[in-house]
Amino acid sequence: MTIELCTLVPHVPSICHEDAVPDFQRNMVEGLKEVAKDIERIAPDVIVLVSCHWPSTFFHYVDCTPEHKGILTAYEAPDLIKDIPYYYPGDADLANQLVQAGVNAGLQVQGVNDPYYIWDYGTVVPLRYLVPKEDIPIINLSVTLAASIEETYKWGQEIAKVLHATEKKVVFVSSGALSHNLVRGRHNKPTVAEHSLDKQFIEFVMSKDYQSAYEMLPEYARMARVESGGRHLAMLFSMLQKDDEVAYLADGQSSGSWNVLLTFDSKKVVGLEAMEDSKAVKK
Repeated sequence: MTIELCTLVPHVPSICHEDAVPDFQRNMVEGLKEVAKDIERIAPDVIVLVSCHWPSTFFHYVDCTPEHKGILTAYEAPDLIKDIPYYYPGDADLANQLVQAGVNAGLQVQGVNDPYYIWDYGTVVPLRYLVPKEDIPIINLSVTLAASIEETYKWGQEIAKVLHATEKKVVFVSSGALSHNLVRGRHNKPTVAEHSLDKQFIEFVMSKDYQSAYEMLPEYARMARVESGGRHLAMLFSMLQKDDEVAYLADGQSSGSWNVLLTFDSKKVVGLEAMEDSKAVKK
């Protein structure tokens, strides 16, 4: 099989509980539900998810645990995300293949197999909408702070080789924001300067000029403080193919950050006009 769907998803804490989502973030929830329908249609054998809220220092970690079970209280936002149970299967065999591929490529990659490891909210929050039945195996990946964007992209390429070679149907999820210069007050948007960079980045992506979007990342990350330094985006780019169709489903602010929901799906045809109609790119 191959990578059937890639998606960039938001994980803002205030969407954890649907009944408490602010109006200006509700379109992100509705968009996640639409992606959940795509996932149900695809019926993937596994979801591989990189989360900006699993920041490892030196090693690229792969969660090889065969069963993911825990109760999450987010240390960053325990008032919003508290006592959240989750219980998903893992895929130890494929996860260990990813580890071995990284090691063979000369990268600093390690597997984690620990039933006591608790997932972060960048993993749990989007999965609550994307896989509400908790019935699809999950492999979780860290973002590695000592790794450059180039190294992260190379690691993503090695992951993609394994995923394209497997007989399993795969969905790849990149969980993180664009501009991320946080301020108090979740209603606050990025500054005009930061958001202009968001718009340019999105325009490159929607036009499938992935090379320009990738080359933009270092300065974009520095000037707009892109979440995880843009590493989750570099890994996403390593998964994409030119024949994938891009869909722009939702966007919104959260405490000065800008969050978008994008899908890259060879079976869905949504063009640039979807992005142009969004408030993300209106003048």
